[in-house]
Amino acid sequence: MKQNLTLTITSLLSIVLMTFHMADDVVRGFEPGGFKNINFIIMMVVFLCGIVLLGGRRSGYIIMLLGGILGCLMPLAHMRGAGLVGGRMMNSGGRFFFVWTLIALGINGGFSVILSVRGLRSMRWRRRSEA
Repeated sequence: MKQNLTLTITSLLSIVLMTFHMADDVVRGFEPGGFKNINFIIMMVVFLCGIVLLGGRRSGYIIMLLGGILGCLMPLAHMRGAGLVGGRMMNSGGRFFFVWTLIALGINGGFSVILSVRGLRSMRWRRRSEA
């Protein structure tokens, strides 16, 4: 499978996992619903444009790299304090899906970071060989 196609698939999967996670946070009351979520929506639109419109370009790789880093940091942000299922999460249903989404997002984000860095490095190498 080509590296660019793999990066596109993993980045799109990251968007799906991030939206599941954000929706779960809103349903559980961790994040307020309403207009405050416009920042998240704008971030996901920029990430989607980086994947679909700018794929294979330096700016697209950078946007996908930042999205992958965000995906990697999501589980770490929830592991602070009482952990993934501590605190308010302990008595609510659906803990498995919440934790699975975070773990899958961390793994997928890490893989996206690796692929983005490889894509950026290969672009730099191509430029040197052309000159």
